[in-house]
Formats: sequence, C-alpha cells, structure tokens
Amino acid sequence: MYKKGENIILGISIGDMNGIGSEVILKTFEDTRMLEFCTPVIFANAKLLTFIRKITENPSISLHGIDDLSQIVPGKINVLNVWKEGVNIELGKEDENVGKYAVKSFVAATEALKNGSIDILVTAPINKHNIQSEDFSFPGHTDYLNQELEGQALMLMVHDTLRIGLLTDHIAIDQVSKVLTPELITQKIQTVNQTLIQDFNVIRPRIAILGLNPHSGDNGVIGTEEQDVIIPTIKSLLNDGYIVSGPFPADGFFGSEQYKNYDAVIACYHDQGLIPFKTLAFGNGVNYTAGLNKIRTSPDHGTAYNIAGKGIADHTSFKEAVYLSLDIYKNRNEYLQSIENPLKVRQIN
Repeated sequence: MYKKGENIILGISIGDMNGIGSEVILKTFEDTRMLEFCTPVIFANAKLLTFIRKITENPSISLHGIDDLSQIVPGKINVLNVWKEGVNIELGKEDENVGKYAVKSFVAATEALKNGSIDILVTAPINKHNIQSEDFSFPGHTDYLNQELEGQALMLMVHDTLRIGLLTDHIAIDQVSKVLTPELITQKIQTVNQTLIQDFNVIRPRIAILGLNPHSGDNGVIGTEEQDVIIPTIKSLLNDGYIVSGPFPADGFFGSEQYKNYDAVIACYHDQGLIPFKTLAFGNGVNYTAGLNKIRTSPDHGTAYNIAGKGIADHTSFKEAVYLSLDIYKNRNEYLQSIENPLKVRQIN
C-alpha cells in the first residue's frame, strides 16, 4: 500500500488526446529511472491510453490502471480511470468531444491537487477552442487554476536561468493598455519576487520590466503608459525594497542579451514575452504557473496535430516540465520549513 510522503506523487492531466500529449507523456516515462524521482498518476483511462501507446509505438511502457487514488503503486505508471466509457480517437484532428475529456481529466487532477491526493500537477497540451462549454469557459489551464487554488496566478516561462513572466496573458492586444495599472504591476512583481525566493532559491531577486510601446514610448512620443504608469510604479517598488529595473525597450533587450543580468523579466503582454522565449528555448522550456499555493507546470508547446500519431514528437519539454515541478516542490518545502523553524540565535551573556 502506498503511503504519501515516500515519493512525490506527480499528477498528469492527459490534455487533448488527438494531439501529441499522450505520446510525450509515455516517452518521458519510458525511461524507468524517472520512477525513482516520482510516482506518476495520469488522469485518463487505462484502456484508452494503452490504445494510444500502441499507435505511437511505445510498446515497452507498462501501465497500471487504478479506480481510486488510494490504489497508487510506486514504481508504476499509474493511470486513474477518470471515465470508463470508450472515446473515439482520431489523432491529428480537432474534436469537440475529445476536448470534453481533456477538461474531465484536468478538473479531476486539479481537485486531487487541491485536496492533497497528489503533490504536483503537470498538464499536457489542450486545444483552447474545443474545451469551451457552459461548464468550462476559461481561456486555458492558468485561468481555471487561478479560480480553484489560493493565490494570484502568473504565467512564468522557464528555461535554466531564463525566466519570463507576463503582466497580462490570454487577453486581446487592444485590452492590454486598459488593464495595465500600478496595482497590477505591483501585484505581479511581488508574485515574481516571492516565487524567485521560495521556488528558485534566489536570495535577492533582480527583476526587469519591458516597456509597452516601441522604444518604451520615447519619452511620451509613442505612448505615455511608461511615463504615466510603469515608471512611477517602478519607483514605488524600489522604495519598498524590490530590485526592479526598466522599462526597457523590448526590441533590443533580448538581442543584446540584457536578460542575462536579471533573475526574471516581466513582459507587458503575451507575445512580447513568448516570442523571445520560444526563439531562445523552444522545445526545452517550461510554462510554470507561479503565485499559487500548489505547483503546476506544462511543456512550452501545443497539441501539434500535424505530427500526432507519427511517433516523432519530441518529449524534451514535457520531461523538463516534470523535472522543474520536482525541483520547485523540493525548494518550496525547504523554504517553508526554514520560515516555520528559523534557526534560534544563541544569546551570548
């Protein structure tokens, strides 16, 4: 019988089963040494995953089907049967019904994360279009996790020491300047600062903020958000003890390798941060949902319908997502223990 605490329980949501998610999950755990680091639990259906395993030519993978999380077995790739019925799979095609099962897996995994049945969560890619319904109307994983867990979620893209966070993520570009407020910037900087300390062991985080407009507004010639909002907020944060620099013109910041001088970079909107990140680290990066009381990571790619079922998907990013989640789990536990049990200073008489 499995006893919680003997090994880290890694929950995995299956994502869109017509994409490459199942393949990269199976390839990651084909290396049995991974089972020395964690006990994986895939939230899906064992028979269905066995079918996908054969199609994607992962015959050496042994799956252990369970109907309850109390049946988890260490050293096995556990598959929790979230549903019993069959699901029609057509690899490479968008399917509304398959999207519903991606949501079922994710919601069940999130509930297990909330109640402590699993320690961390790694999510396989979903299709943001076919998951939409009356019961689930979120742009993606992050927004749902932000509702269900404690804290304020922030998308943080991670590859080694490159960490790029977003002030805004899945919103239309014409809405960015409308929601860019001192309160938002302050909250995001505080979240990143705390994340760097507790999750990445950075003692005195150095954070850079990118400007919203070309050339960071050129002193108000090409927009005033920098002068009116960003710069005053940076000054306020500096007065509060945060090490924050900027706003930097986004176009030359990465090309000149200025990002290497900082522990994290904050972009104003999705593509401003994700384009340079994926240029520098695509296929090796990880999407980490910072700021919450639970740990969730995911690979930096999508469903990749165009190569689904061909057995050629690269699982590097998914494996990195597993590794990062384990590192953060250990770092955070050590941090929490350190603040709960601070070293007592001996009084010298």
